[in-house]
Amino acid sequence: MKHIEVVKAGEVEVAPFILSDFIHHAHYAETRNSEKNISKKALKRLAKKAGLAYTENQMQFARKIIAVYLEQR
Repeated sequence: MKHIEVVKAGEVEVAPFILSDFIHHAHYAETRNSEKNISKKALKRLAKKAGLAYTENQMQFARKIIAVYLEQR
């Protein structure tokens, strides 16, 4: 049989749900840092999938601009 305790609303502590309290911080930091590195290979696959033409200079620029964007997020 389960034990049930009846309490008044004023006796209950209410706190906002903060997601970061439940996330392992080391794993979260690793995930954020790994997002900064994007390979040319991954970019080329995305470009092929989207049917986009590209040059090597465009790939280098894309990698740099994506890295800066992710760093600022």
